[in-house]
Parts: sequence; C-alpha cells; structure tokens
Amino acid sequence: MSLEEFRVLLERHARPDWRTAVDGVLISKVDRPDPPAPAMSGTVLAVIAQGAKRLALGERVYEYGAGQYLVASVDLPVTGQFTQAGPERPALGFGLALEPSAVAELLLRAGPGDLPRAGGAVPSGIAVSDAPAALLDAVVRLLRLLDEPRDRAVLAPLVKREILWRLITGEQGATVRELGLADSGLSHVSRAVRWIREHYAESFRVEDVARMSGMSVSAFYRNFQAVTAMSPIQFQKQIRLQEARLLLATRPGDVTGVGRRVGYDNASQFSREYRRQFGAPPSRDAARLHDLTRAPAGILP
Repeated sequence: MSLEEFRVLLERHARPDWRTAVDGVLISKVDRPDPPAPAMSGTVLAVIAQGAKRLALGERVYEYGAGQYLVASVDLPVTGQFTQAGPERPALGFGLALEPSAVAELLLRAGPGDLPRAGGAVPSGIAVSDAPAALLDAVVRLLRLLDEPRDRAVLAPLVKREILWRLITGEQGATVRELGLADSGLSHVSRAVRWIREHYAESFRVEDVARMSGMSVSAFYRNFQAVTAMSPIQFQKQIRLQEARLLLATRPGDVTGVGRRVGYDNASQFSREYRRQFGAPPSRDAARLHDLTRAPAGILP
C-alpha cells in the first residue's frame, strides 16, 4: 500500500493536542526538527508516515522513519526528537496505546500453532521494524473511520484488534506478546518499573525490589537491563531528573527544594547529574523552561 493516503489522513486530522475521536489513537504533526526532549514512552505502537524520529533509551538509540514502526511494551524514560521535519514537509506519525488486557485476550483466542513458540531471552522494552503492508493497511482503515462517525463506534474496536494481532504475529511479536502474559519476564520487570516510578524519591535495595517483582536478584538484574537498557539505580536517576525538570518549569527559583523533593540530599550532586543529563545547570535550564511555558504555542521550539 502506498504511504500517500496514510500521509493525507494524518495531515487532515492532526490537532495541536495530538488526540483524535478514536480512543487511544494519537496523530503527531511536527513542522520543525525539535531538540531532544525527555518523556515517558508509554506502552504504544508508533508508525511514521513522513519524516523521521530518534529515541534514546539508556545507551540504546532507535531511529525510525516513513514506513517503519516502533513498539514500546513498558513505560520507560526516553529522550526523543523528530530529526526530519519542516514547514513544507512536516513529520507525520500515528500512535496507538497498547493495553495489556487486549493483548491477553487475543493470546487466549489464538489457536494451537497460531503463535511462534515462546522462549529465549526477555526482549527489549522497545523495538523498531519495517511496517508490513497488512499492518499499514489496517492503520489506514482505522484512520478512515475518523471521517465516518456513524461507523466509528462499531468498527474502530475491530480494526484496533486487527492491528494488535498484526503486531503479535509480526517481527516484533515477542515484545508485544510479553505485554499480555501475566507471568512473563517483562511483566515482572514492569512491576519493578512501576514501583520505582511511584517511589522514585526513596532509597531502595535492589534485593528488595527483586523480591517484590518475584525474581531472584541475578535474574532481576539481567531482565531489567534487557528491557530498560539501564540498571535499576540508573533507571531511578532518570525518573528523578525528569521529575525535577517538570517541577523546575513551574518553580525555577527553588532549585535546592526541587532537588531535595526528588530525592537528592546533596545539592552539588543534583546539579552535576542534572547538567550531565540536560546539558545545562538546573538554574539556567529552569529559567529557559519557565520562559517557554509563558511563550505563545506558535513559537515553541
């Protein structure tokens, strides 16, 4: 299938807040290359119709462009940027939230031999592949429903299930299937990720988080690194620094207080690690972020 209809539909239905009338479906339109920005990945399918994007997870870098897709099966701290975008040719992308319960339901419905044999190492929480024609066709049919409100409520859930099935049985199916398995290695890591995100300001012992996740310490280290590209302590640091940056955008004059709130007792350590992560000390970055929050949306970088 040509990407042309895919591009046209995304261009027509793109909105500033990226939302659409179909629950869980997002459309991105970016008309300039943006600086790297930290965010949480969510559990999502992302397909690029035009332009290109780069995503960094720990030491891993993923790049994907027109006709390619990315799947994230764990909500991870990433740094992303569109690298090919311009006013005449904006970057255009489609996003679909992946729900573990929907994956689990399809796995239960699959017949004997319908799915590849399970086994092997725990897959990375993020993967990139070329999008097969059947997947692109299903994505386009879902986007067409944005022009057909009468049919949307009945047909959109069916097409979303088809998209999910294409992912489950596709090249990155191992990553997606783990999302729906209650006792998979990825589900154990997801439990730990969720706990660290909720308690990021607290010190913890890796042994305790491993026990809470239902794994031995050695298996926990190995699987956590495989999924997140980080150690548990590095992961906690990423979450702390991202939360600090969000707080500094609204409290630029309270660098010390923000550092303490996200778990740093040592102000110089907070400043050093913040600068290493974001390229500027907290005070200077906070002032810039504060100015951006007050600027008109049209001139935001």
